[in-house]
Amino acid sequence: MRDRLVEHGLMGVWIPKEFGGGGGGVLDLCLVVEEISRACGGMGVMFAVNALGSFPIILGGTDAQKRKYLPEIASGRKLIAFGLSERGAGSDAGGLSTRAVVADGHVTIDGDKKWTTNGGAADIYSVFAVSDPESRSRRISGVIVEKGDPGFEIGRAEDKMGIRCVPVVELHFRGCRVPADRILGGERGLGFKHAMMTLDCARPGVAAQAVGLAQGALEYALVYAQGRQQFGAPISSFQMIQQMFADMATKVEAARQLVYAAARSIDAGASNTSKLAAQAKLFATDVAMEVTTNAVQILGGYGYMRDYPVEKYMRDAKITQIYEGTNQVQRLVVARALLKETLALDHLKAYMPLPDHPNTQRDRERAGK
Repeated sequence: MRDRLVEHGLMGVWIPKEFGGGGGGVLDLCLVVEEISRACGGMGVMFAVNALGSFPIILGGTDAQKRKYLPEIASGRKLIAFGLSERGAGSDAGGLSTRAVVADGHVTIDGDKKWTTNGGAADIYSVFAVSDPESRSRRISGVIVEKGDPGFEIGRAEDKMGIRCVPVVELHFRGCRVPADRILGGERGLGFKHAMMTLDCARPGVAAQAVGLAQGALEYALVYAQGRQQFGAPISSFQMIQQMFADMATKVEAARQLVYAAARSIDAGASNTSKLAAQAKLFATDVAMEVTTNAVQILGGYGYMRDYPVEKYMRDAKITQIYEGTNQVQRLVVARALLKETLALDHLKAYMPLPDHPNTQRDRERAGK
């Protein structure tokens, strides 16, 4: 699969042309991820994680870091992974315990990372660790680690429910020593900012994976329903099945358009990208779980068997609700953004009656008397 992507010039579609990429953006990334995931969610996330790992370099790397690493990634010669999550720091991305001590022109990393997709297969790793435990705003730094660096080891591979064709592993750092010029951006303390910017750009990719999974499951169920006979007729002629298909197709298309809107917003440099990216991620992945589950239901007993691919679509869809920020976290992101935006709605507050406040017209008239 990787060779075919390289052959068609797709491995670096999101990387700027000056660094050997296709010069596209997040929308281009989403289009490719969606089409791959329509056939296989595991291969879709393999491709998407290559973007996830390289976004910290694109968004925050020095010019030297970009010129060293991005052409290798864009050409497909090397894969990159993203090392943020830990056993005790999943949704709480700021609660890292892995340490990065900078001294004598080197960075020494100690700790462990969990759930690293493409780990082991990747040659380059964007790793986030605590470089200043006393600081609040500049506590974390990003560091580029390469396969073969002393003290860096690939740990156990996870036995997963879905996306089983792509490796997800632990990363171990035991006095891992790398040159200080591998600190992302060339400056300590910018890691949390780089990680959050990266996730905003990468979440539409996960959403696109979900759209592809949902579309693939829908198409398979449609073909099956037209051939499956029950009560002397194809089950596609039953109104209940038709209603399921109508709802599934409508939600998939709504999710697709939201994903594309979020991607275009990021590519245009809009200011509300965090909210849109979170909305796309939570809606598309919830839709994928619903649509793939319904596809299994339409196939009945056959849908539950591994002879047919819809059970794989369902297993692959589940993880999209969890990684790169659980959907519960995405809802918090959206809600907080909405509440922040509401502070600017002063033109409404003057006319909006609130309990226990002299805010109605009658109250204002009485106050005037």
